[in-house]
Parts: sequence; structure tokens; C-alpha cells
Amino acid sequence: MAGSGSRVKTLLHQVLKGLGEGEGLDRALGVCKVVAGGPGSCTLSLVVDKPHTNRGETLHGGFSAHLVDTVTTMALMTNEGGLPGVSVDMSLSYLKAAKIGEEIFIEARTLKKGRTLAFLECEIKNKNGDLLVKGSHTKFIGS
Repeated sequence: MAGSGSRVKTLLHQVLKGLGEGEGLDRALGVCKVVAGGPGSCTLSLVVDKPHTNRGETLHGGFSAHLVDTVTTMALMTNEGGLPGVSVDMSLSYLKAAKIGEEIFIEARTLKKGRTLAFLECEIKNKNGDLLVKGSHTKFIGS
């Protein structure tokens, strides 16, 4: 999506609203807040709560993967053309845990958007800037 930052933020708010009203795992994204957005990028925040955690009461690795998948897709949608694509590959490295009540920031950006593939990356950090999760995501965007 080419254009002003306000149009990008409006798009991101609309996507989050739709996810939060959805079913299943997407519903847990309804508490995310849009922090920033621009062409090819998206940053959300989330306060970790019980539905986002594992038995150890820290951010669940599967939910972290869902965040990487969703927020990189939102970043991709802010590019010209605005389509979400289809996942081809996703990889995550878990570096540090986040506990219930901790605010995290999910920062995603488009590295390259080609004719058929888009390459994206995501970092999940805490309020101190500590890297919790590093993710990469490749999506098919061709016809």
C-alpha cells in the first residue's frame, strides 16, 4: 500500500479488528495495539496474558509463531498491492521468555518483495529492548 502513514495505520487497525472478532487463535490477537506502521512495516504491542502462555506462564512458543506469521503478513499487506500471500517457510529462534503481565513489541518488516515471493522478518522484544524471538517468513505472492 503506497501512501501516507495514516492510511497504513488505518489498514492495520482494520486488520486487527477483524482478527479480534474472528474465531480460534486469531481472537487472542484482539488485545494487540498498533504502535507503528509504514509501507512494508508493522509494529504491534501486546501485554502477555493467560491465553498467550504455556504451563510455565510464559509466552507460548506456538503463540509466538502465530504472532510472527500474522504481523509479518500485516507488514506485507502495507506494500503496494496489499495482498497477504501464502506461507512457504517460517523459522523462529527463541532467545528469552516473556511472563504474564509483560508488555512485548512485535516488529515486522518486508525485506524484499519480488514477483512471486516476499521475504519478511520479525523481532519480538520486551520494553527494555531485549530480543525474545527472532523470526523469518517467506510467502508466495505470485499468481
